Amino acid sequence: MTAAAIYPQDLIDRFVAIVGEAAALTTSDDVEPYLVEGRGLYRGATQLVLKPGSTAEVSAIMTLASETGTPIVPVSGRTGLVGGQVPRADGRDILLSLERMNRIREVDTVASVIVADGGCILADIQKAADDVGRLFPLSLGSEGSCRIAGNLSTNAGGTAVLAYGNMRQLCLGLEVVLPTGEIWDGLRRLKKDNSGYDLRDLFIGAEGTLGVITGAVLKLFPKPLGRQVAFAGLHSTEDALALFEHAQAICGAALTGFELMPRIGVDFTTRHIPGVRDPLSTVHPWYVLIDISTSDSAETAQTMVTAVLEKGVEAGLVQDAVIATSVAQQDAIWRMRESMSDAQKPEGGSIKHDVSVPVSRVPGFMAEADAAVMAAVPGARICAFGHLGDGNIHYNISQPVGADKAAFIARWREVNEIVHAIVRKHGGSISAEHGVGQLKRDELAASRPAVETELMIRIKKAFDPAGIMNPGKVVPLP
Repeated sequence: MTAAAIYPQDLIDRFVAIVGEAAALTTSDDVEPYLVEGRGLYRGATQLVLKPGSTAEVSAIMTLASETGTPIVPVSGRTGLVGGQVPRADGRDILLSLERMNRIREVDTVASVIVADGGCILADIQKAADDVGRLFPLSLGSEGSCRIAGNLSTNAGGTAVLAYGNMRQLCLGLEVVLPTGEIWDGLRRLKKDNSGYDLRDLFIGAEGTLGVITGAVLKLFPKPLGRQVAFAGLHSTEDALALFEHAQAICGAALTGFELMPRIGVDFTTRHIPGVRDPLSTVHPWYVLIDISTSDSAETAQTMVTAVLEKGVEAGLVQDAVIATSVAQQDAIWRMRESMSDAQKPEGGSIKHDVSVPVSRVPGFMAEADAAVMAAVPGARICAFGHLGDGNIHYNISQPVGADKAAFIARWREVNEIVHAIVRKHGGSISAEHGVGQLKRDELAASRPAVETELMIRIKKAFDPAGIMNPGKVVPLP
């Protein structure tokens, strides 16, 4: 809903004049899509949504906001799952959407970089790279709607982190509008730049609390000439980890994905996602998806994936497996993995965790977390899956069959505390790739050393002394 008239009309008119009436939203119907987090956990209110069309307009908005003490919440693709893009419920925040800033500024094939506005949709970046025979490797389930500024602001990872890294590794330079309205032009294309503090890395992962990312220089890579995908059934997570070690040794940098899935996740996807079917004819407790991309030929990829599976069978790790025989089959196997979270929705309430632990500790973490959750919530259906290759597990818990959804979801914080305590015990992180936002802000502060939290607060105050930049997110300030 639109907020009550917290700000006088003359101030609203000044903000609207910066972008023009056609790029300003004020009615309830128009602002509604901007107010709710994707899972419905957070709902806010606002008097105004602004859609600037240039960095200069973003600068003018932030200058006026700084002068008047008006809080601003940057909005990218609105696909975040921690409430980082949702305004506060009291309606004090004005939203700044980057959706009109969607221009690809330049593609440089010699330097293998692409320069783009912060509002560019990820799929459009991928296509622009593909059009010139290059690859931008970030791949997410929301890539058709998420935007680069949001990917950078949450340091998104996706399915190819194992080979290419997350957004911090995929970005060379940034253009950022500061809370004061000043513009930092850091659109450098240098792979080597050892000249003082790395300001770029401060903004990546800051979730819009230090400034608005309006442009970026992103790395491109050669397109793989060979690719192969396999799907294997195993007895345990320990077997999956052992197979991962063999795959690393055989494939090296060509191993671009190694995903772990439980049987219950396969059941959910085949039951609820149209067109998805179990690639194997026999049932197994655990599965892995192996993705290999090579720079020379499809034959090399085929040789590698065959060698991995043969080694797994010889070691007693792989019970059954299938190798995709077409691009369509590769996509179908990946669709099962990427649909696993959505497939939980028809099963009722789901309490989700985006955590990471050292790769070697994944089986131990899973065993301890499973036991603790089942003791607290008898009958809970644990659907833990994710990027085994980098230790990022989406530890999701579906409600017991027949349970009351609202009562189950009401235990979100309680269950979070149980799972996150075990994550910390194993030296992990409670936020692997989804960010902190509102959902994990207080727990992050409570789980980190006091000096670390204090340093983050100092940085926030240095960049945003007025506290107007996405207030209430990431850093616990009064």
